[in-house]
Amino acid sequence: MLFLGFFSTIVLLIYGLFLFRGEKKDRIRSRVTTVFQGNYTEATTDEKDEIKKLSFSKRIVAPVWKKMKGSTQKKISNEKLEKIENKLLQAGSPFGMTPGDYRILQIVVMILLPVLFGFYAYILDSTNTGFIVMLVFGGIICGLFLPSFYLKVKTNSRNKLASKELPDFLDLVTVSIEAGLGFDSALTKVVEKRQGVLSYEFQICLEEMRLGKTRREALSGVRNRLNNSDVKSLIGSIIQAEQLGIGLVQTLRVQSLEVRQRRKQRAEEAAMKAPVKMLFPLVIFIFPCIFIVILAPAVLQFLNGF
Repeated sequence: MLFLGFFSTIVLLIYGLFLFRGEKKDRIRSRVTTVFQGNYTEATTDEKDEIKKLSFSKRIVAPVWKKMKGSTQKKISNEKLEKIENKLLQAGSPFGMTPGDYRILQIVVMILLPVLFGFYAYILDSTNTGFIVMLVFGGIICGLFLPSFYLKVKTNSRNKLASKELPDFLDLVTVSIEAGLGFDSALTKVVEKRQGVLSYEFQICLEEMRLGKTRREALSGVRNRLNNSDVKSLIGSIIQAEQLGIGLVQTLRVQSLEVRQRRKQRAEEAAMKAPVKMLFPLVIFIFPCIFIVILAPAVLQFLNGF
């Protein structure tokens, strides 16, 4: 209870400071506008009515979050900013996060998790200081690695979906080109008719080409956003075919066959690994139960004999 009271007091104090700062700015603006325009009261009443109609998140939370994001993003170096942006793009920009949002999320999680773990130790009424310190330290470690782990999981899931979608996507593009469409028009048609990771990425590629980027630059952007060996091989083959003047239909058909072959090989490899992975659950969980069922009657008869 003491912790909750202290936390609520700090939050209300910060909220009151922001309100006082906003009211002070409004008073200064009203004085300046009254001196130079003379009709500020009518304008401000309309503005205040419009502001009152907005929700609490849009009136208070959104401006504060915007300022925090801007100040945080300014403190990040350009190299780190590019790395974070690249990770977010590879993960599909979850929740529309920008590098500033991600950095604030890292800080919040790194502060919040140790506090929650310490509060959990307080609820347990633990008198062991080592246990409390261990929980807080575990919260710090989780706060450090949890956001990057989430991005890694999202990136891997997108790469798996892209690998599943790639053969059918290539077949549709190949059929569209054989029907007489150009490469860009074929991509546009396929993107309009299909949903998925590849459709989303190639939609961005087409928009970048409309804004003035070359096909090579736009396709290289897709290769950077999707950290997938099949997609990288496809983009490299398309760029090479465009440079050498090779027909795209033949290139795409060869790539489709190779992607299917690689997918078949990965499935066979996973099937070969399955018995080894099943060995550990069998030894730990199933074999002891079988031994108990088989040997327990014999052991009981042996004990009764003595």
